[in-house]
Amino acid sequence: MTTLTRRARRAEAGGSSHKQPDGEEDGAADRDLNEEEPDDSKDIRLTLMEEVLLLGLKDKEGYTSFWNDCISSGLRGGILIELALRGRIQLEPLSLRRKRLLERKVLLKSDVPTGDVLLDETLRHIKATEPAETVQTWIELLTGETWNPFKLQYQLRNVRERLAKALVEKGILGTEKQNFLLFDMTTHPVSNAAEKQRLLRRLQDSLLERWVNEPRRMERRTLALLVLAHSSDVLENVFASLADDKYDLAVNRTKDLLEVDPEAEAAKAKGAEMIWAVLAAFNKS
Repeated sequence: MTTLTRRARRAEAGGSSHKQPDGEEDGAADRDLNEEEPDDSKDIRLTLMEEVLLLGLKDKEGYTSFWNDCISSGLRGGILIELALRGRIQLEPLSLRRKRLLERKVLLKSDVPTGDVLLDETLRHIKATEPAETVQTWIELLTGETWNPFKLQYQLRNVRERLAKALVEKGILGTEKQNFLLFDMTTHPVSNAAEKQRLLRRLQDSLLERWVNEPRRMERRTLALLVLAHSSDVLENVFASLADDKYDLAVNRTKDLLEVDPEAEAAKAKGAEMIWAVLAAFNKS
């Protein structure tokens, strides 16, 4: 049974008698965002940040490319999207002034802890910040790219290592020590290759067999991951194993997807506003 069929049957079973009270529609949408493939209950649940890091890690070496200077900010963008999909934060509602995505502040929606250390640390920062900041400013603050010495406490430290340890605990990565002539470094090679292949296939299928041609119709966690993988400069790793014809098709569709107007797409799908705001922030930087 497909995901679409299951959702349709649930909708028919619920009918109008189960309409959500005002203000709860977003919560229902957020729960819906967490639905992946029909057999997803058998798979390991990963956050967007863990998935981005897994895409960027060299399987045998267990570290990301030394030349990749984008993944740090990409992971921080992933934290904001993950919090939004879990119903903890949202963009400032539109008013008569019709602010653009990068002008709208990030507002706290719920301070209930998520159980994830990085997400909850960021949630505390957002809760304690007055006045509120924009998406682009939060990415800069969480990355530590700020000239304001009074805001250095917002920087999230050792993010890659903390995510790697979480993936070790989930049985996807291992831990090794490698000598790099002048120093030793802890690395995390992939130990569960099947889980990484599942992730790669999900993204490949979303651009090939299950391509929907309209971003607003794409499953939002998949859309978010494509945006973050591009922003973190690890998207090429998704296409590496494809045959030439499928590679060209996937690359062209990704280009079409990422070159849309974030403002227009955010207006079409309220639940995806944070995804498009993060893309807009990276497009501007």
